[in-house]
Amino acid sequence: MPSDAAPPPEPDERALAHAPRAAGARPARAAVLCGLAGWLPPRIVTNDELSTYLDTSDEWIATRTGIRQRHFADPGQATSDLAVEAGRRALESAGTERVDAVVVATTTPDRSCPATAPLVAHRLGLTGVAAFDVSAVCTGFVYGLATAAGLITAGVAERVLLIGADTYTSIIDPLDRANAIIFGDGAGAVVLRAGDADEPGAIGHFDLGSDGAEEEMIMVAAGGSRQRSRRDEQPSHVDQHFSMQGRAVFRHAITRMSASVRASLAAAEWKVDDVDHLVPHQANQRILRAVADDLGLPRERCVSNVESVGNTGAASIPLALADAAAGNVIEPGDRVLLTAFGGGLTWGSCVLRWPDLTPRTPTASAAAAPVTAQEGGPLAP
Repeated sequence: MPSDAAPPPEPDERALAHAPRAAGARPARAAVLCGLAGWLPPRIVTNDELSTYLDTSDEWIATRTGIRQRHFADPGQATSDLAVEAGRRALESAGTERVDAVVVATTTPDRSCPATAPLVAHRLGLTGVAAFDVSAVCTGFVYGLATAAGLITAGVAERVLLIGADTYTSIIDPLDRANAIIFGDGAGAVVLRAGDADEPGAIGHFDLGSDGAEEEMIMVAAGGSRQRSRRDEQPSHVDQHFSMQGRAVFRHAITRMSASVRASLAAAEWKVDDVDHLVPHQANQRILRAVADDLGLPRERCVSNVESVGNTGAASIPLALADAAAGNVIEPGDRVLLTAFGGGLTWGSCVLRWPDLTPRTPTASAAAAPVTAQEGGPLAP
């Protein structure tokens, strides 16, 4: 006989996630950072070198972007080559030779098809593991973290190798002064393992977002199904170079990252003052300082290595983390917040308490201009 009683209310998943555990209950499964590394191509390109073929100067670039040098891949060196180097070092940092999945976050894959991750896994000797790419432009590493963490919390994987790698020199017109002065090539990688949500290194409280109405703000117009490259077309007929609306990107990057940081902090029940280190996507120094100022966070808590490596896309956050941890800027127990903004538009943030690990730093050449905290020096408006 049917009952007239009202059905029980649906459980509030968000409330359940933050409900206190019963005494003796096992903490929730989480993805825990256990390995970290970076790799940069050996070739360093200074602002002075760029000024030999661009109408610019070291002073002009440095005062507007905070960038002094960047690393360029050699001709014939692809994103997978950089990713393999960073991935191998991250595995060494984690003290493991085996993972269950490889995720590569990149805007510059070796080919449109297939994905770069399976090749990287093969070259690392990781036969038979799951391997796929994530494409969210400069937000790719944070999106990749969320994806890798999801594989672990769902029980699909016990360990995941996540690599952010980009070879922007493959898509930027070298004579495009607006973009050629900003971007560099590089790769950074982390290893995540299954662990408990309350242990150091547990990554969580993600905030992810997008706005496809602004897709043209950061883009490569040709090469996809919308604007196809055809055999009978001359290169001048299709624009296969990277383009960016700089002023609009500056405004959106600040507002989107700041809002995302606040959402992630709220989910973690942290206050801005609780953050020991903000590690943003290394777009340029002006954006980094503006985000810190908008949040009311002291600039010295905002980690940056953009001066020595430029904007390396999906590689920028892990490269900054590797440099900062190796230089004891970030230490075990510190509260760290990651945030990024990129084409799509896309943005994302997450938090973690720093674990005790030994990162593999990018290259000896990077030590010439190590990671620093933000300073208040002059930048052009």
